[in-house]
Amino acid sequence: MIQISQLKLKPDQGEDALKESVRQILHLRESDEFYLEIRKKSIDARKKPDIFYVYTLGVTMKDQERERKILKKNRDRNVTKPQDKRYEIPDRLSGRTRGDGLRPVIVGTGPAGLFCGLALARAGLRPILLERGQSIPERTAAVGHYWEGGQLDPESNVQFGEGGAGTFSDGKLNTGVKDPYGRIRFVLDTFVGKGADPDILYSYRPHVGTDVLKKAVAGIRDEIIARGGEVRFSEKLIRLTPQTPLSGDVPLWDLEIAASSKSPGPSFHMNASTVVLAIGHSSRDTFRMLKDSGFDMTAKAFAVGLRIQHPQGMIDEALYGKNCPYEMPPSPYKLTHRLSDGRGVYSFCMCPGGYVVNASSEARGLAVNGMSYHDRASGNANSAIVVTVSPEEIAGCLKTMRRMDASDGLCGKDAKIAGLIKELPRVPQEEDVLSGMEFQRRLERIAYLQGRGKIPVQTFGDYRRSRGDRACGEQGRIGVFEDRWHAACGRSLADSSVRPVFQGAFCEADVRSILPGQIADAIEEGILAWDRQIAGFADPSALLAGVESRTSSPVRITRGEDLQAAHCPGIYPCGEGAGYAGGITSAAVDGLRVAEAILAS
Repeated sequence: MIQISQLKLKPDQGEDALKESVRQILHLRESDEFYLEIRKKSIDARKKPDIFYVYTLGVTMKDQERERKILKKNRDRNVTKPQDKRYEIPDRLSGRTRGDGLRPVIVGTGPAGLFCGLALARAGLRPILLERGQSIPERTAAVGHYWEGGQLDPESNVQFGEGGAGTFSDGKLNTGVKDPYGRIRFVLDTFVGKGADPDILYSYRPHVGTDVLKKAVAGIRDEIIARGGEVRFSEKLIRLTPQTPLSGDVPLWDLEIAASSKSPGPSFHMNASTVVLAIGHSSRDTFRMLKDSGFDMTAKAFAVGLRIQHPQGMIDEALYGKNCPYEMPPSPYKLTHRLSDGRGVYSFCMCPGGYVVNASSEARGLAVNGMSYHDRASGNANSAIVVTVSPEEIAGCLKTMRRMDASDGLCGKDAKIAGLIKELPRVPQEEDVLSGMEFQRRLERIAYLQGRGKIPVQTFGDYRRSRGDRACGEQGRIGVFEDRWHAACGRSLADSSVRPVFQGAFCEADVRSILPGQIADAIEEGILAWDRQIAGFADPSALLAGVESRTSSPVRITRGEDLQAAHCPGIYPCGEGAGYAGGITSAAVDGLRVAEAILAS
């Protein structure tokens, strides 16, 4: 194969123009036959209205000897021989189970668990996958019921169920992970083989969409089962206990499992010598169980903030220019801003043509996320605007919250506010590795109270005016759209020029007071700064919704170079929940790495 890089064409030039460009660059004869593959495709809009697609192409000639000669003679630095690494799943066992006769157990069917399971199934280990939530069809029905005003199922929702949290997201597959072994290409090839659009193989920001991702996830599950594996839904790991080793260095673990359906039965036990913990970033009860069981865990930084919505046309105009003559895909953006104190505020998980969704997984708590379908046709762009918080900063916020708890939250003798604060979960008196988790939970309960169980929404104009009463400390006021707040803000959702696009009920509320004051102020500063990059980004009609609290896991389960948990042989922390990934692709890649480690052992 010959690789051609940095080939630019106008967006309205198609395959014929590509082939003609290849002929000119390689000086091909009319009789030369070749096969063309798009390897990368990005957009260059730096000099709008001149917009280009920038291609990296793979050219395979029918006459291989002719191809070698062309490659040898060519002096163009953009014409090279590709250095691809094809990923192959290690096949150490030739279709046999381990010598101990026990099958590997994978806890969780998000991208990490599924790709770990797929690799082990292809290697012949017949893994057992346990999922606390439901399968795709049942889970989709449960989420739809909740969004339409029904009751939340705490075991099967946007966070839990087949495919993990990424199933109800934009389905972005871009990642900053380096890929010298070809694992990322394997992940993309697998998704395409299960029904995803082939353009994810070359798009500079590959995107599947929640509707297509559901089909691909089901396809991976079906292959695991066809190869002798099992995928068991509505079964939750509630205890993990070491047992007497089978022999020598072979560990043995007892897994206590409970049915997590609406009619739970008695728990049951199973033994395993290999357990993969691909539990996801929202498995708070599992984090607590692992901590209490003595697993080595550390607190890690994560980001919190809000979701912002703008008309997609406004975002497109910023990238493509006004009155763009071409039919272009909905434009994404990625924004960062350095605050005066050195901290950063940035956009995260941007969804062109997407929806802001109620992503809650706990009763009386509310979290939001971004989601889009494959067509990205909602008419709105949304993104999380977040600030990273360190364990030390979280400790300071929790200290302030404890003072509020101790005084029953009284602020200017406002009985209504005091009553609301009494409804909040009490902040633990002692700091521990799960303090970040408790901080997330507290913010989500405040968001729930602000929106009366619905997604709280506020225009950016009102957000700037509702700085709150700082007499309560860093957390600000805890109110539920009080009359005096409404009187102080001159704008409302009804006046906004941005059409709200949500999945799940929403209402107008004081969104700013959900967050600690320092984070709320940082978000305002960032939005104002980005208005210089995207005209209208700081428009008073832009919509803010909260709280975005599930950006990543608040903990990391310590593991060694062999990817096994510290002091717990046979246990493999894996993926985003364990603190080793940050998105669909990186989680899938970590699942493959863990499968390789299991096969190597």
